[in-house]
Amino acid sequence: MAEPTALTAELVRSVPKVLLHDHLDGGLRPATIVELADEVGHALPTDDPDALGRWFVESADSGSLPRYLETFDHTVAVMQRADHLRRVARECVEDLAADGVVYAEVRYAPEQHLGAGLTLDEVVHAVQDGIDEGAAAVASGGGRPVVVRQLLTAMRHAARSREIAELAVDHRDRGVVGFDIAGAEAGYPPSRHLDAFEHMKRSNAHFTIHAGEAFGLPSIWEALQWCGADRLGHGVRLIDDIEVLDDGEVRLGRLASYVRDTRVPLELCPHSNVQTGAAASIAEHPIGLLARLKFRVTVNTDNRLMSGTSMTREMQALVDAFGWGLEDLRWVTVNAMKSAFVHFDQRLALIQDVVKPAYAEALRG
Repeated sequence: MAEPTALTAELVRSVPKVLLHDHLDGGLRPATIVELADEVGHALPTDDPDALGRWFVESADSGSLPRYLETFDHTVAVMQRADHLRRVARECVEDLAADGVVYAEVRYAPEQHLGAGLTLDEVVHAVQDGIDEGAAAVASGGGRPVVVRQLLTAMRHAARSREIAELAVDHRDRGVVGFDIAGAEAGYPPSRHLDAFEHMKRSNAHFTIHAGEAFGLPSIWEALQWCGADRLGHGVRLIDDIEVLDDGEVRLGRLASYVRDTRVPLELCPHSNVQTGAAASIAEHPIGLLARLKFRVTVNTDNRLMSGTSMTREMQALVDAFGWGLEDLRWVTVNAMKSAFVHFDQRLALIQDVVKPAYAEALRG
């Protein structure tokens, strides 16, 4: 990695960012939750937006993935109507653009948004309407354009993954670029959903799999070798297959070597990984070693509300912990754009016309 460089948060905020792992239901504005909860009659821990924002972070900051996931009861509860989904998606795009994000893949589980009578198709359409509105608002406001696409997620403890995979394929020309499974890993291996993954592969479609977060190497191995994942959601526990000897020599196990050799993208989420206990601290997060070993590292937010985070905060934390400079931030940004599920020409255009010129200007400044 590059030599340590002092970077201000404002500079980090200004450079282009690419986000591959961000949950729509994990990034709501607290004030929006309060307003929508009042409309639908959902009881919240508090009606004060500032206090509610703190509650989400404190509740998620438990070191337990199951407890972390419980906080979603309140966000999902206010995302059951088409107008509410549209608003949440629009605000998501606006918030990402304000943080310097130029490309994002935002994921959510359509099956969790049927409580008010919407169909799966209506859920996807409502979210896309909000994304389109948000992107148009950013463009009309004179800000740097942002491209946001959907990833449709199936819950790994449920039995609708094939249906959601079909939904993703059906909507792939209307804003959806891929498929995912999420939820508690222990007891719910990705191989339970082989039918869904086979459908994606037969349809020449892309998918990522949450693996190697709360569960270890077997989850990663299954996601890659049984299911054929294009990317690993988190994958932080790959560090269990890497040995650092007393003399500093690093030895990679066969799975870690395969992941590096084949350039499998790792959707790493530093603050979230600390919250769920997948990493002890930012300073001890495996991203430092994985980046130094030139794995296909990407930096992500996971759940901006629950982690009280943004791409700027994630990147700044890595600057502070590992002495990363602009060259390092550019490297992970290009890694992410290379790993995106949009078509090659779109990826290349964003890298060549947006990401690299902006970093070059920042480096000159």
